[in-house]
Amino acid sequence: MIPLLSGSHARQLTRRQGQLRDQLVRLVLAEGFSTFTMDQFAARLRCSKRTLYTLARSKEQLATLAVREFFRAATEQVETAIRRVRQPARRVVAYLQAVAAALAPASREFHDDVAAFRPAREIYQRNTEAAAQRVRELIDDGRRAGAFRNVPTAFIAEVIAATMQRITSGEIQASTRLSDAAAYTELARLVVAAVRR
Repeated sequence: MIPLLSGSHARQLTRRQGQLRDQLVRLVLAEGFSTFTMDQFAARLRCSKRTLYTLARSKEQLATLAVREFFRAATEQVETAIRRVRQPARRVVAYLQAVAAALAPASREFHDDVAAFRPAREIYQRNTEAAAQRVRELIDDGRRAGAFRNVPTAFIAEVIAATMQRITSGEIQASTRLSDAAAYTELARLVVAAVRR
């Protein structure tokens, strides 16, 4: 998605709270969050409910925190992956492949729960839009460098955002049998082919 928008700036956490938040993100990515209660989260994370309440006041806020943190970390991961790539076409490909890698730990349960929970869905939507905007910036950079032809980048960004949503929802895999990683690779090739001189 990416520059995956992380939402509002998080407050400073203690070391223990940071570890707990990271464990929460891994758990939510693997199993989703809709079926968990605060008691179950506490049991799985081996902490007290009181400790969990230092992170969030409710299960819904805890889920939102996990989703927001996942996208914040994914932003860093993706931007780091393309930092040293200079050739414009390779930057576009590397970016979309890095998005696929960042999303790889997210289970179908996670995606289904995000789709069904409005605050998480809005975070996901903002990040998908930001990712499409980032690809648009990469294409604009390539166009200014003379590597890409003059193309309607706003339209291309819309197509990318829509395709990314279909990949993440599982629709692309269901209709094409491509894995998410393969679908992102093909999307990158399609975009590069469309803009290359």
